[in-house]
Amino acid sequence: MKPEPSPAGRSLQAAQAALAAEHAAAYGYGVIGARVAAERATEAREAYGSHLARRDALTRKVRELGGAPVAAEAAYALPFELRTPDDTERLAAVIEDRVAGAYSDLVRAADGQLRREAADALSAAAVRAARWRGVGVAFPGLAERSDRAPTS
Repeated sequence: MKPEPSPAGRSLQAAQAALAAEHAAAYGYGVIGARVAAERATEAREAYGSHLARRDALTRKVRELGGAPVAAEAAYALPFELRTPDDTERLAAVIEDRVAGAYSDLVRAADGQLRREAADALSAAAVRAARWRGVGVAFPGLAERSDRAPTS
């Protein structure tokens, strides 16, 4: 039986997962930036910049926690083909949902300043997802649950 990681180990694992999500988000927004409709290009650039800044902060945090930061992949598979501007906006919302999920896990695993930073990042991702989608979800970061929730 594998021993349960310590609280510090859980924080490091969750920070690594959030860092991996930020790497993927930066890649995704690179694709989005090349295809997004002109009226949403500024929004895409701002999101890209935000993800780069959070990626850099998480890289430092992982090192502070004693870990070697997870490296970015050379490329990431997109969850669906981008054929229209609507597909591009949908991809942005999916990216933000995934980032929110990673930060939700970090909020649960961390404490103190790291927890506050993760909560801020979760909130920012949820707001961006709602803007791209045109509507928010009941529990940002827990999309798998909100998708199954009954609607009225």
